[in-house]
Amino acid sequence: MRNSLNWFEIPAIDMDRAVRFYEQIFEVKLQTGPAGGEGYVMSMFPDGGGVGGALVSGEGYVPSASGTLVYLNCNPSLDAVLGRVESAGGQIIVPKTDIGENGFFAFIMDSEGNRIGLHESARQ
Repeated sequence: MRNSLNWFEIPAIDMDRAVRFYEQIFEVKLQTGPAGGEGYVMSMFPDGGGVGGALVSGEGYVPSASGTLVYLNCNPSLDAVLGRVESAGGQIIVPKTDIGENGFFAFIMDSEGNRIGLHESARQ
């Protein structure tokens, strides 16, 4: 097994709002299209050939501030990403925190009400 994580999905109620939020904080373009069934929409994060994931809206996709926590890669600068969170409609819950040789992390609440972890590696 190369990676523990293979794919992730972040629930969204308002897909347009969620896409704007993540595109703004990460300065990337998400690809939006239909998902596996009628009434489902998916916006995929660029994966760079690695682990991928998406925002998904549809029945059964409910944003949550508790439960499974996904950490998104903020290399090369967690500070830059955190600097865009509030203007994009999110909230910083735990500010940038040093975790020694493992780098830095922070927790945010996204535009949809999901608690999301952000991580910057110590070595880049």
